[in-house]
Amino acid sequence: MDYAIQQIVNALAFGSEYALLALGLALVFSIMGLVNFAHGEIIAVAGYSVFFAVALGLQSVLGAVTIAIVMGIVTALVFERVAFRPVRYAPTTTGLLTAFGVSIVVQNMLTLFVSPKARAVPVLGPLNQTFFIGPYAVSSLQLLELAVTIVAIVALVLFLNRSLLGLAIRAAARDFSTVRLMGVKANRVIATGFALSGFLAGVVSVFILARRGSVEPDFGSAPVIKAFVACVLGGFGSLAGAAVGGMVLGFLDVAILVALPQKFGGLRDALTYFLVGVVLFWRPQGLLGRTVELGDKEV
Repeated sequence: MDYAIQQIVNALAFGSEYALLALGLALVFSIMGLVNFAHGEIIAVAGYSVFFAVALGLQSVLGAVTIAIVMGIVTALVFERVAFRPVRYAPTTTGLLTAFGVSIVVQNMLTLFVSPKARAVPVLGPLNQTFFIGPYAVSSLQLLELAVTIVAIVALVLFLNRSLLGLAIRAAARDFSTVRLMGVKANRVIATGFALSGFLAGVVSVFILARRGSVEPDFGSAPVIKAFVACVLGGFGSLAGAAVGGMVLGFLDVAILVALPQKFGGLRDALTYFLVGVVLFWRPQGLLGRTVELGDKEV
């Protein structure tokens, strides 16, 4: 029983991280219909910003967290303005290729101009301290991830339901053309969506840095793939689905790792994606996604 509770805590922590990542992807997709695979590079830039700040003498945990979040927002806005705005009215595949292109360019720049090797970033170590609650070993980072995820989801729901800009974003997710006809500026709505996704990317960057203690050029690549799977599992275009998909994926990851013999631990991702495929076979639109009638295809 103690072991099961310990693993549930681990699953909640992983699921919280996936949920934050998935929310960042889902926000942009809801507004623009764009799967932003460059989201991982926003995480990486935020991580390297902390690395450079530490190299210049930064020792404050709060300062490092602030830098990561601010740089996440700034990087997301730069990507939107430079890379995605020019192809906004192009076919969906163009935006997808642009996202891949941005991802590859940023990774190569980090490899060439910084280092292909991992660089230590110890300043966030104090966020990841282990303590015991009775027989259970709990990381302060795990509790922080869960708490921040709950706060972020509640704040996002309040923003989208109570503010004029949030209502405009929700309306844009339904019918962007009508929103523009009502006088809402498209650039403002899209930029806000990217800024929110950048904020979430900066927060996730802090969590990953605190856990790993280092940053490398592909720092955000694997997490963003997990986030994409979480979005598909929950139902792409649904913010609630993104959060639920992230939590379910976290529980699947931990459950499979616990169930597998240690020598087969490398099969975790393969089995996780297999089970996700089984769920999607049963519910192709995702757990909380809406069924959309695509109509007859033209011949």
